[in-house]
Amino acid sequence: MSPVLAGVLQLLALMAALALAHVPLGTYLARVYSSPKHLRIEKWIYKGIGADPDTEMRWPAYLRGVLAFSVAGVLFLYLLQRLQGVLPGSLGFAAIDPDQAFNTAASFVANTNWQSYYGEQAMGHVVQTAGLAVQNFVSAAVGIAVAVALVRGFARSRTGELGNFWADLVRGVVRVLVPIAVVGALILVACGVIQNFSGIHEVGQFTGGSQQWNGGAVASQEVIKELGTNGGGYFNANSAHPFENPTPFTNLFEIFLILLIPVALTRTFGLMTGSVRQGYAILATMATIWVGFVALMMWTEFAHHGPALQAAGGAMEGKEVRFGIGGSSIFAVSTTLTSTGAVDSFHSSYTGLGGGITMLGMMLGEIAPGGVGSGLYGMLVMAVIAVFIAGLMVGRTPEYLGKKIGTREIKFAACYILITPALVLVFTAAAMALPTPGDSMTNSGAHGFSEILYAYTSAANNNGSAFAGLNADTQWFNTTLGLAMLLGRFLPMVFVLALAGSLAGQQPVPATRGTLRTEKPLFSGLLVGAVLIITGLTYFPALALGPLAEGLA
Repeated sequence: MSPVLAGVLQLLALMAALALAHVPLGTYLARVYSSPKHLRIEKWIYKGIGADPDTEMRWPAYLRGVLAFSVAGVLFLYLLQRLQGVLPGSLGFAAIDPDQAFNTAASFVANTNWQSYYGEQAMGHVVQTAGLAVQNFVSAAVGIAVAVALVRGFARSRTGELGNFWADLVRGVVRVLVPIAVVGALILVACGVIQNFSGIHEVGQFTGGSQQWNGGAVASQEVIKELGTNGGGYFNANSAHPFENPTPFTNLFEIFLILLIPVALTRTFGLMTGSVRQGYAILATMATIWVGFVALMMWTEFAHHGPALQAAGGAMEGKEVRFGIGGSSIFAVSTTLTSTGAVDSFHSSYTGLGGGITMLGMMLGEIAPGGVGSGLYGMLVMAVIAVFIAGLMVGRTPEYLGKKIGTREIKFAACYILITPALVLVFTAAAMALPTPGDSMTNSGAHGFSEILYAYTSAANNNGSAFAGLNADTQWFNTTLGLAMLLGRFLPMVFVLALAGSLAGQQPVPATRGTLRTEKPLFSGLLVGAVLIITGLTYFPALALGPLAEGLA
């Protein structure tokens, strides 16, 4: 079987699996976030944290819950790392330095999971399981909660109430993430992913010394890192490590986990707003972009330029032989078009255009299908922009799902769109202008610029993957990337929740002959165009200095 055919078959198998899971999981999620009943374990949690799950919140109160919970998470994870040296199960590792502890705490609470350290050489069992793994669950649940709040904004009328953050958070963890993660972890263990609390082992004798590996609860963390679109690996090699991702089947299964909830949430959106076809329109938009990016990535990486690439069957540098170009390309596109950041290959080793595709996927806002929760609310904000553009074309006040998109709503959407590019471009410009940050670049020229541009794109978009050529463990990068992650996560949420509150307070308007049919393919095409054009106008100059210059050289 040719490598190209193998890649295409993997793509088709993945799409079939997602299609089978879309309806049942999307329907289940809609029931979870619409049910008035609480499970017994949920009632115990509410009592423990002192929350009343039946109290409806307006958007400022919902936002305060999000921010308060996240601030507490940052402080807890920071202290856990600083105290690692005196904790049991530390494997002899010392406390994490202050700047790196801040970076890691910000990273995992912001659902970014950027890592400027070697996981197997820095973090003990307690920090990995009680700190990082826990944040993998709750940060994902926060993203789903904000997305559900926005969906309620479209679905409700003449009220500013968006639900209860604490109820949405707890339900996301207890009813959604934990059950799927348990089943997924069992599958990974059965396929060879390790799951233990062993210490450090010396492996073999080599010329000049030996190699050391430590065990860990890898399978349980691996499954939630993918399912929750987190991405932080137990080992530095991330999902390229055989302890995390040993076979082609586990590789495809992990991609399936990455895409599972973001794809299913489109049906949840359709059910909660009373129009399943609206959900399919959003899904079609996401699928068009995702399939297009996968096809483009495979083309760039399979292109045979020179005898070395012809002998290898494509650009195999930086890729695992057991996954091949096809599996690696699907993984790279899926992890950068979502906010996952896990990698099974090194993006810095991709062709110039291939590396640019991974960057562009993040620059789109990771909305195809995007992160858990963040992908849906990001795409819905883009839908608001798209209907506004359509309204300008025909001279009519734009409407979406029976809600008028006025000055207030479009300002919230515009602020949402502008925040992340501003963070990426300002921090990248500062790093390139100052003398010290440039010393962290492994390469010079266009590729070196791409390393820094990729880092801030990954941080501000809460992706977490790295170009694998930048030494980011410095005070400058630990601090600025940490700030980019926090601002890139929570500032957009402010405008998403404000938009949700504004929409929920409106009185719905009836559809007329002049209303844009947003469930039709025409609107999906308009939405794809809006996403690509807005991103292109924003980032094209920066891309031209980095991956485009390298790829066309």
